[in-house]
Amino acid sequence: MATTPERRVLESGIEVKPAYGAADAPSEREPPGTYPFTRGPYPDMYRGRPWTIRQYAGFGSAAETNTRFRYLLERGQTGLSVAFDLPTQLGYDSDDPRAEGEVGRTGVAIDSLADMEALLDGIPLGEVSTSMTINAPAALLLLLYELVAEGQGVAPDRLSGTVQNDILKEYVARGNYIFPPRPSMRLTTDLFAYCAERIPKWNTISISGYHIREAGSTAVQEVAFTLANGIAYCEAAIAAGLSPDDFGRRLSFFFNAHNDVFQEVAKFRAARRLWATIMRDRFGVTDPRAQMLRFHAQTGGSTLTAQQPEVNVVRVALQAFSAACGGAQSLHTNAFDEALALPTEHAATIALRTQQVLMHEAGTTDTADPLGGSYYVEALTDELASRARALIERIDELGGAVAAIEQGFVQAGIEESAFRWQQQVEGGERVIVGVNRFQEGGGEPVELHRPDPAVEAAQRERTARVRASRDAERAAAALGDVRRVAESEANLLPALREALRAHCTVGELCGALRDLWGTYDRLG
Repeated sequence: MATTPERRVLESGIEVKPAYGAADAPSEREPPGTYPFTRGPYPDMYRGRPWTIRQYAGFGSAAETNTRFRYLLERGQTGLSVAFDLPTQLGYDSDDPRAEGEVGRTGVAIDSLADMEALLDGIPLGEVSTSMTINAPAALLLLLYELVAEGQGVAPDRLSGTVQNDILKEYVARGNYIFPPRPSMRLTTDLFAYCAERIPKWNTISISGYHIREAGSTAVQEVAFTLANGIAYCEAAIAAGLSPDDFGRRLSFFFNAHNDVFQEVAKFRAARRLWATIMRDRFGVTDPRAQMLRFHAQTGGSTLTAQQPEVNVVRVALQAFSAACGGAQSLHTNAFDEALALPTEHAATIALRTQQVLMHEAGTTDTADPLGGSYYVEALTDELASRARALIERIDELGGAVAAIEQGFVQAGIEESAFRWQQQVEGGERVIVGVNRFQEGGGEPVELHRPDPAVEAAQRERTARVRASRDAERAAAALGDVRRVAESEANLLPALREALRAHCTVGELCGALRDLWGTYDRLG
């Protein structure tokens, strides 16, 4: 049962009382900036520094996306966030037959150093923080970014940003994996070690609950499965000889901002509390910076409706408000037309302006944890933390996140929640405005972004020219070095960097690793 006049139940299964009082919430909480950071990682929060406005963008060619980046930066965006197309995410070059029809569709196509140079042309990498949503080939895209910075004369220790690099959630929620889990974890921890030595300001992973929620999980599952994955990454890094007090400072998280404002604020607060406890008690972390959960938020793509798309502006604003009240360190707001197509410049500007209104007009930056002390929010924070903790303990019993994924436990939990939600929507128990209530016929047509079909052909030709113009012997030798290092226990990233410098392509390097490690087929 979802909601009735007598009973209100959140999608997490938490029953909401008609009213809350002092007996439902603690009378005191630690101040912001102190363990366990429930109220925020920093004492003054946004007074010291507002959240980073990081609008996610990427489509077509590198040159087209570079134009969109410049457009957003000129209008007040404060950080870049790169979306890559499906072939890039799966480690295929644009001229691979398996990439046909997908090049530049859901993000930008990046096959080689030449593409990354075009993507970042004229953008001062020593001054701009960049987030890259890439996982299976994350190491390759980060190395390409480093090489472009080198060409600009920017030292690696000046670079700042985040690479998602969260392969575990791909196996349970998104499906953009290449290799089996265990060699994929090696790439993840190799990247940790490489950045600790060469790119110390870089956040080496963005442990993602966003896609877990998009796949249909509840808020409790989003927190529990994400933190369980975080535990697995910490264990793998420690096994590789890294210190949790060191790499813990470079971990970041990525959460969904969904429609229920109060549940979402409580979810962010609960996640911070749980992670700080995990880092201190499970891994013995003493550095407060390594105990903090810092996160990027994105408004819920799965909540956007094709029906009455302008109403999505309201949804996005409320979701962004929850992220700001919940203490996000950076935020992406979806465009209202994204249920229909890639966003137009008009829709992207409205999404950007939504953040700017929240930041400059709504009072969200005036004080830390503005909803802290609310009886309802405090009670929800406790309940969400308790339920997520119990689910993490169940995953521990199964042998940890990797084992739970291999056994299908996490996938089954998400699928069950998604099915239950869809049943409630179709039965009218959950109201979706414009979909199962307050429908309208017709309506004004919305201008949509139309991809240029010539982009794919041009990208194929560009990649072919890269291969034809490079030093073939140097590229072959570099590819051989990658195979040799992959068969050892040495860090793979230096060999991958030199192969990319020799203009080997993303597809060639992923293909070499596929030959050695195989690919992953999800169990039924």
